Amino acid sequence: MPRLCKPSVSVPEHVITMEETLAFAEEAHAGKPQLPLALRLIRNTGVRKRHIVQPIEKTLQHPGFEERNRVYEVESRKRCPEVVEQALANAALTARDIDAIVYVSCTGFTMPSLTAWLINAMGFRSDTRQIPIAQLGCAAGGSAINRAHDFLTAYPEGNVLIVSCELCSLCYQPTDDDIGSLLSDGLFGDAVAAAVVRGRGGTGISLERNASYLIPHTEDWISYAVRDTGFHFQLDRRVPGTMEPLAPVLRELAADHGWDIKNLDFYIIHAGGPRILDDLSRFLDVDRKMFRHSWATLTEYGNIASAVVLDALRRLFEEDTPMPDATGVIAGFGPGITAEMAVGRWGIDLPGAPDTA
Repeated sequence: MPRLCKPSVSVPEHVITMEETLAFAEEAHAGKPQLPLALRLIRNTGVRKRHIVQPIEKTLQHPGFEERNRVYEVESRKRCPEVVEQALANAALTARDIDAIVYVSCTGFTMPSLTAWLINAMGFRSDTRQIPIAQLGCAAGGSAINRAHDFLTAYPEGNVLIVSCELCSLCYQPTDDDIGSLLSDGLFGDAVAAAVVRGRGGTGISLERNASYLIPHTEDWISYAVRDTGFHFQLDRRVPGTMEPLAPVLRELAADHGWDIKNLDFYIIHAGGPRILDDLSRFLDVDRKMFRHSWATLTEYGNIASAVVLDALRRLFEEDTPMPDATGVIAGFGPGITAEMAVGRWGIDLPGAPDTA
């Protein structure tokens, strides 16, 4: 059975604190009537600090879409290999053992995908399948896990590498001053993450069932407006309320698997913001503390888009390793409004023992 192994996560060296974020917002948008509300919303995110790929002075400038995308390509090539190597080591595999690479990102664009460069630069086989996903935003972390699960259902002896590279700071638009844009300026951070899903063996989450769900007629609630200056993030004020219709979907997924969603052992949930986590715990009747790994990601890194679920999972491995057969759920949310969900149980690799999951 496909098993999701320990992720590797790296954040850039440049740090911006909540206090600095508020100060920059006050200076850049002084006198705007919506500023007091935006500052209050940013304070309420609970984000203490974020990591960004360039110094804040460069981040606040806008050298043009072409230059920003060039920076994305340079930085992704610089930062992904080390994270990929660690993820392979965590799964006790090498690049030659990988049969498919799922690459997810919504903050830059290259063609061919970075998967082609990774194959050539890091010694992956030339017949490695490439599965780039560019337009699912924050939901793409969950989608990557699910597509790896699907691939290994078809090819049970294979192994899939997941790579998430989100350089959200490269999408900062200094002239956008609506509430949604100002809030996102204080919420999103940069990160690179990777994980391997093994078809056989490994220690981690044995993936047993996955599902996708799109809330009808919400496709314009989270979106990019693509202009000469690049990607302009658009966030509808109704987005924080989407956990009410999505909670029953998660509950049904668990019930179809014979589980009760409120009685699982671990929860890896996309930390889109504090209300997302608070509402979901309330609608699922799950103690808020059960989302502690997602809360920690939000507090220490901000919303790192598709990398959130991988970082929260890393924290589960390092801080609170479950007992064998512990049950859990993974859920990512993003544009669409789309939910990508999976359930599974904790499995431990015992050398010489058959895979009986």
